[in-house]
Amino acid sequence: MPQSDRFAGKTIIVTGSSGGIGEGIARRFHAEGGNVIINARNAEKCKAVAATLDPARTLVVPGDVSKSAFANEIISAAVERFGGIDTLVNNAGVGGASMLHKTDDDEIDRIIDINVKGVMFLCRAAIPHLREAKGSIINISSVSGIGGDSMMPVYNASKGAVTNLTRGLALQVGGMGIRVNAINPSITRSDMVEGITGNDALMKAFMQRVALGRIGEPEDIAAAAAFLASEDASFITGVNLPVDGGVSASNGQPNFLAFM
Repeated sequence: MPQSDRFAGKTIIVTGSSGGIGEGIARRFHAEGGNVIINARNAEKCKAVAATLDPARTLVVPGDVSKSAFANEIISAAVERFGGIDTLVNNAGVGGASMLHKTDDDEIDRIIDINVKGVMFLCRAAIPHLREAKGSIINISSVSGIGGDSMMPVYNASKGAVTNLTRGLALQVGGMGIRVNAINPSITRSDMVEGITGNDALMKAFMQRVALGRIGEPEDIAAAAAFLASEDASFITGVNLPVDGGVSASNGQPNFLAFM
C-alpha cells in the first residue's frame, strides 16, 4: 500500500504515462505526495490522466521522447514548474514482433529510436539536475532485455541496450550521487500487449512459465518503482530487477513463432 507523503516535495518525470505501466507509476508517486510530470505523444490522453490528479502537483508535457530536443524541453518544463527533478522514470516504449529478415528500416528505427535513444536523451538531459538532487533514474526495461523471445529480435535488442545502459550509467554517475536502476517486467496489462493477452493459446503456453500464475498489473511495476526511488533503496544502483511473477526463473519464454 502507498505510504502517504513519502515523496512529498519530490518531482518525478514519468514518460509514457498516459496509460498502462506509466500511468500506474505516475499515480503511485502522486499518491505518495510527489509532483508528477505526465508525458506521452497523445496530449489528450495525458490530459485525461492529469484531470484525475491534484493540479497543483501535476504537469502535462506531451511529446516524443525519440526527439533529442524534446528531452531538454520536458526537463526544462519540470524544473521551471517545480524547481528541480528527483527521479526520472524512462517508461515510454514500443513493441514489435516480426522475423528480422522481414523487418524494414522504418520498423527498426521506430523501435530503437524510442526504446533506446529516447532513454539516452532523457538521461543525458536529466543528469545535471539529478546531480543537484542526488536523485535517481529508473529505466523500464523488460525480461526480453535479459533473455529473448523468438519473434521479437529488434525489441529484444532495444531492451538489452537499456539493460546494459543501466549498468554502465550507474557506474558512471554513482560518484555524483545518482542511482540508476531498471525494472524488467514480463507481460503486464496494458494496451501494448492486448495482442498477446487476447490470444488464448499463447497465454496458456505463457502461463506455464509464470511461477505466480498471472500476468503483471501496472500496480506491480509501480510498487517496485516507488521502492527504487525511495530512501529504502539508497544503497541500490546498477540493478536490473525482474518484476515478472517468476518468468525469468524459468527456461526462457514461449516460442512466439508457433502462434504467428
